[in-house]
Amino acid sequence: MELYEKIINKEESVAVIGLGYVGMPLAVALAEKVNVIGYDVNEKKIDLYKSGIDPAGEVDHHVLNQSQVEFTSEEAKLRCAKFHIITVPTPINSDKTPDLASVKEASITVGRNLTAGSIVVYESTVYPGVTEDICIPILESVSGLTSGIDFKVGYSPERINPGDKINTLETITKIVSGMDDNSLEQIAKLYELVIEAGVHRATSIKVAEAAKVAENSQRDINIAFMNELAMVFDRMGIDTKDVLDAMNTKWNALKFAPGLVGGHCIGVDPYYFVYEAERLGYHSQIILSGRKINDGMGKFIADAIIKQLILANMVVKQAKVVIFGVTFKENSPDIRNSKVIDIIASLKEYGVEPLVVDPEADKEEANREYGVELTELETIRNADCLVFAVAHEVFAGLDWEEIDKFFGDSSDNQKVMIDVKSIFDKSAAEHMGYSYWRL
Repeated sequence: MELYEKIINKEESVAVIGLGYVGMPLAVALAEKVNVIGYDVNEKKIDLYKSGIDPAGEVDHHVLNQSQVEFTSEEAKLRCAKFHIITVPTPINSDKTPDLASVKEASITVGRNLTAGSIVVYESTVYPGVTEDICIPILESVSGLTSGIDFKVGYSPERINPGDKINTLETITKIVSGMDDNSLEQIAKLYELVIEAGVHRATSIKVAEAAKVAENSQRDINIAFMNELAMVFDRMGIDTKDVLDAMNTKWNALKFAPGLVGGHCIGVDPYYFVYEAERLGYHSQIILSGRKINDGMGKFIADAIIKQLILANMVVKQAKVVIFGVTFKENSPDIRNSKVIDIIASLKEYGVEPLVVDPEADKEEANREYGVELTELETIRNADCLVFAVAHEVFAGLDWEEIDKFFGDSSDNQKVMIDVKSIFDKSAAEHMGYSYWRL
């Protein structure tokens, strides 16, 4: 009997290693069909899950309370599973090189508890070759087993979009791959249990690895192009959104927009591709150029803020600047690789100490990761400049009376409003007498 059949008959279990934005939704979805062990080294996080709380907000409280996932931080429990799915993060180091520490450590943990007849699937984003050249040797060395004979390995890149309640795990086509035809089919069948959109069987593990870095690099480049246009249009005195509104009337316009590119995927994955390309003797031109543009947008926006303050006759160092949003994207508590931090850092170089507001973000995490003290929204008064950096619904839902209260009557200078995501109507802002600038 194949492992897949034993799993659906609940004779064997699936283990999901790494319960974050990717692992949690997957574990909960699979647990509706099969026995699932949810493992994470963070005991505090495990305790929250057992209490029905997902701090990432990806899984509803009621759904989590009813889930049959066996949450644990005890790695010995992994021996009770035959199908292991590794979903740990793969960030970059300060020098922009891949940080594979977590995926290596997860491989060691799984290797210590791997039994004959198992399948191990990696979902962590990596450059082509990592699964076969780095991860499999670790599994073999630690377990004493031989891949292809004692256990099989596959790769299925995660496509979770944090905070997105429409494009969810179930509705996004899943790329799957295996080291041979048998493992490919068993892996595909398991994911087909929960992926309503279906799966795409890649021809090899390396193809599946490459597909993930390619799709995010493509998006990164398109946004970089729009960011470059925005910077040039700003010099020309042309409103970028007005240009996009006109351009997007064409049927084949791609409808990308300028903005901050952070997070754990688009702002990171291209560096994985570039790293491996350079190791093989090819120096990236387009991808690396796009990364350079996008990584510089925080400073560009900060410079625009300073310029608007000066034009409004304010003393820059005395200006009260409030930044709305610190997460890397709207309606999500995820602050990983947030480029809003670059705006804050650049403003501090000018002597401006901005207040930061974000009801979606965790206060302790923001302080721990970036040294940012979050301020309550309702306490904001007498501001000189409002910077809307993230398009949270709570910000987009503010009316002009509420926004005007943030400014108050303390300044005789023109009130400055910076709308990075073009949340508000430009004409209405100018009618309010604001000095309005948008990316």
